[in-house]
Order: sequence, then structure tokens, then C-alpha cells
Amino acid sequence: MLDVLFLYKCTYLCCTMSLILNIETATKNCSVSLAESGKVIAIKELNDGNFSHAEKLHVFIDEVLKVAKKSMNDLDAVAVSKGPGSFTGLRIGVSSVKGLCYALNIPLISVDTLKALATQLNIESGFAVPMLDARRMEVYSAIFDTKNNLIRAIEAQILNEDSFADYLKNDQVYFIGDGVPKTKEIITHKNAIFIEDKLPSANEMAQLSFDKFQRKIFEDVAYFEPFYLKDFVVTTKKKK
Repeated sequence: MLDVLFLYKCTYLCCTMSLILNIETATKNCSVSLAESGKVIAIKELNDGNFSHAEKLHVFIDEVLKVAKKSMNDLDAVAVSKGPGSFTGLRIGVSSVKGLCYALNIPLISVDTLKALATQLNIESGFAVPMLDARRMEVYSAIFDTKNNLIRAIEAQILNEDSFADYLKNDQVYFIGDGVPKTKEIITHKNAIFIEDKLPSANEMAQLSFDKFQRKIFEDVAYFEPFYLKDFVVTTKKKK
């Protein structure tokens, strides 16, 4: 269980100053950070094994603003983790961010969930494979190089012993995310390195959202939708 509220001292200066609220709800980690010019100055997140976003998200937003001694009116933009991930989690995060951006008349920035997860790794060689559990033996995954450049697009893939074989035969492959536990049961290659107990966080969103802010890459508040990757399927219990 992770329940954390930190305030960071920020001494970073940039010609384009910005205050961006970052929101991550793609998995069971409900995470909110406040960043000034790409540097996190306050963060609050909770991973208690449940989806608590509906109850916690706006409380966390209020808390990071309070601890940083900022107000909603100080925000220059709001960023959201766009997916893939949990259908319900993404919907809650995106709906909240769209409401904030509309009310405050500020830009909406989307951040690729798997790219943000990959930035938790700091590797000098090999490949980074962020992966999120998509139920059964399926994961959402992508492949990045050491510079965090995408070299294989995001896929919903069913795992087997040959998954990622072309990358594993040439170099080390670092797997990270909540898709790791079932992956390590299947892939036993010597070049496979598994980083466990890691989920997407608003902490890593800060620099990515700031980069987009500087380049003015914004979403249309009215029409933006999460990147679900797969359609949401409702299952019902069979009648006895």
C-alpha cells in the first residue's frame, strides 16, 4: 500500500514557466502531481490494490495544490494519462481533466501511459518494455529504446514463450508494469529482466507534459477521448 504526499523544493528555472497538474488513473494507482516547468513540486498517490479514483482523485488534487500553496487559478494546463489501461480508471481521469480545463479555460495535455511508465527505467543499453495487465494472458505493451523513443507501437498482445524473442536474442529487455508477474512465468530468456511492483505515476508525467506544453501540443477539450486500445466488454453472470 502506497499513500504518499511529498513537497519538493524546486530551483529549476526556465524561460517558459508553467504550472501543470498531472493526473494518472490508468491503473490502480491514483496519482496526482503538480509540476513547475517540468519539475514535480508536490505529489500525492495511492495504490491500495483497489480502484479508488472516484473517491480520491479530487481530494488528491486539492491536497497537492494546498501543500504547494497554489490555487486552481494558478494552473497553466492540466495533463492526463491517456491510456491504454483500465477503462473505468481512464474514463474517470479524462472526465475530471476535461471538466477542469473547460472551467478554467486552460489547455488539456495527454500523456502516453506506457511512455511515462518506461521513463521509470534508466537504462544504458537494451530495450524497455512497459506492460499493463489486460486480463487473462494478454498485456498492453510497447517497446522503447534507451532514449525513450518508441520502436514498436502499442499492442494488445497475448503472451507466449516466443513473445519479444527478436529483441531478447540481441540484447537485454527490461519489463516493467503490472503485466510483469504473468510475463515472468512464460518468458525465461536470460536477457529478460523483470522490474516488479511498478505502476504508472504522475511523477513521470511531469517532464512529458511540459515538453508538450512548450510545443503547444494540446487536445480538443470537447472531443478528446482516452486511448482504450480495446473496446470495453461487459460480462454478465450465466443464469443457473
